[in-house]
Formats: sequence, C-alpha cells, structure tokens
Amino acid sequence: MSSKGRNSLLITALLLISLFFAAFPTGADAEKRKFKMSIEEVTIEVHPQLTYTVFGFNGQVPGPLIHVAEGDTVEIEVKNLTSLPHTVHWHGIYNTWENDGVPNVTQTDIKPGDSFTYKFVADPTGSLWYHCHVSVNEHVAYRGMWGPLIVDPKETAPIIKKLKPNKEYIMMFSSYASGWAEKPGFGGLPDDVPDYFAMNGRAFPNTQPIRVEEGDVLRFRLYGAGGETHSLHTHGHHFTVTHKDGFPLPAPYKADTISVAPGERYDIVFEANNPGRFIVHDHVDVHVTNKGKYPGGPITIIEYEGIQREDDWYAWKDKVYDSNYFYQQSLEEGYGLFNHDGHKGDPVKKKRSKRPKRKRSK
Repeated sequence: MSSKGRNSLLITALLLISLFFAAFPTGADAEKRKFKMSIEEVTIEVHPQLTYTVFGFNGQVPGPLIHVAEGDTVEIEVKNLTSLPHTVHWHGIYNTWENDGVPNVTQTDIKPGDSFTYKFVADPTGSLWYHCHVSVNEHVAYRGMWGPLIVDPKETAPIIKKLKPNKEYIMMFSSYASGWAEKPGFGGLPDDVPDYFAMNGRAFPNTQPIRVEEGDVLRFRLYGAGGETHSLHTHGHHFTVTHKDGFPLPAPYKADTISVAPGERYDIVFEANNPGRFIVHDHVDVHVTNKGKYPGGPITIIEYEGIQREDDWYAWKDKVYDSNYFYQQSLEEGYGLFNHDGHKGDPVKKKRSKRPKRKRSK
C-alpha cells in the first residue's frame, strides 16, 4: 500500500474515532464541583406581622441555589450550626445509599457543631431540590429547610427548544403555623392549622413582582416544598406544562391552573403576550390570606415594562424591587452555589442565663 493510501486510512480511522466519542460522550466533560453550606438558626420576616425562627441553609430561606450540569461530580460539606440535629436529602438524585441523607437509615444525623460531606453525580436532570430529613414535619414544613437544585441536561428537551424560554423563575411553596414561630424544636403536629402561606418563604405583600417585557418567554419552576398542596393560577396568560419532577412530559399540555403537592415539581412555560399587571396566585382560597385576612400568601404580580405602577391604590406602588427574589439572575450566571442576601435572615440572639446575685456579707 502506498504512503498516500496509508494516510487516507489513518485520516478515516481518526474521523471514525471522533464520531464515536461525539455520539457516546464520556465523563471527561463533567466537572468536579465542591461546595460548603452551613445550617443556621435565624429569623425571617414572613409578613410584617409574622417573624419566624427557621433553620436556614446558609442562613436563608429558600436555601442557596445549586446549579450544576448533568454528569457533574458534586461534593457538599454541610456544617450544622444550630442547636438541633439535621441531615440533607438530595431529592430526585439517583444517589448512592450512603449519601441519601436519611437519619438512622443511611447515616447518623449531623449533631450540633458537626459536619457531613455528601457526594453524588448530578443525575437525573431538571428541577430537583434538597431538604432536611430530620423531623420533616417541623423542619421542612415550617422551618424553611429546603432549597433548589437545578441540573441542566446535556441535550435540551424538544419542547424547550420549541418554546425558547429566555427568563426562568423558581417558586417554592410552603406554609407556617404562627403559634410555633418562636419555638424551634416544636410544631408540625397533626392538629396544627397553618395560617400563613408562602412563596419563597414569604407571604404577600413580602413577596416580589415579576417584571417582564412583551415577548419574553417565561419558565416557572414550581416546587411543593412544604406540607400543603398549592394550586397556581396565572391571570391573563395560559401556560404549557413541560416537565414533572424534572422529567420532560411525553405530551406537554396547556392549562391556566396547576396543583403542586408536597415534594412535587412542575415546569411551566408561557409567553408574555398580554401587557398589563396580572396577578399570579395560589387558588386554594384560604391560602391567599394571612391569618385569615385577604389578600396574602403566595401572590406575585406580572408587571409589564411600560405599564405604569403609580396608581395610589396599587398594592405595590412603592415596592422596593428585588430582582433576584426568584433566583432569576442567579440562573443566568452559570454553574455554582448562589446565595441571595434578600433571602437571608437575622441571627437568633441566644439568651444568656442570669447569674444569681451574690449576697453581700454583713
């Protein structure tokens, strides 16, 4: 065989090898990501009339956004700075049992002052989350021990390619029973009656608007983080339900109201094509109250650019805008762990025990 023929065969072989590795990607493209989180006892203002003691990841509710890519190797060291034991469960991750975060099943709980390092491969993809698995009836239901975990797929789902969302928002629904606000370590009983309902830890008017321009395509990632079932309704817009628990639906469907039960996640997508101010709210009627008074609870308002907000009677006329309340900015910043000052609480001041007064000697 001539040298020219051998060169042609070599080039052909190299091309075939390149095509093989392109068709069957290996873990070489995956990143190793190491993060640190603490669990802190803080208070947050759920509503002007309700301050609640929570166990916040990095001292905030929701906890930090963790945003990674499919196949990434993730290592997270969690330090418990509270007075009670905790663990972390990575909800939706195909995990090794030793890293699943269930006390007395996969590990001992993380005692106050101790740390535990979790390791997992980011798989499957989509809107996943993490939460405590100790005393879930209190810690998850009322104490804000949860946060979003977004795993981007290597291949974008066809419905997302078709709809082309350009803005994303994370909405985590929960509730509070105000009687337990200052009693960490208690609550979450079968006869509790929650009387405040929240979106990203706060109840209206402490929630935030969603500011858009006509033509934007919005993707809401909805989470049932607490112990209640919520029913999200969008005024003035219909949406397409694209994902359930992170998985693309084989048959996406249109709706204007969707129920989200505890632990569930749904992704919905719609176009901002109806300029104005439109409320988005929980359609479980009692949920849009604060201690029985309407309006309250999980409410946001879609505010279009160019629509004035100066009406004297408008509830958010003088609203101080938090542009990352739904992690919409953090989601555009690539991969990593993202805290948000707007979600942070105030450290709980420990009460000092009073020393007995010394008796003066006569």
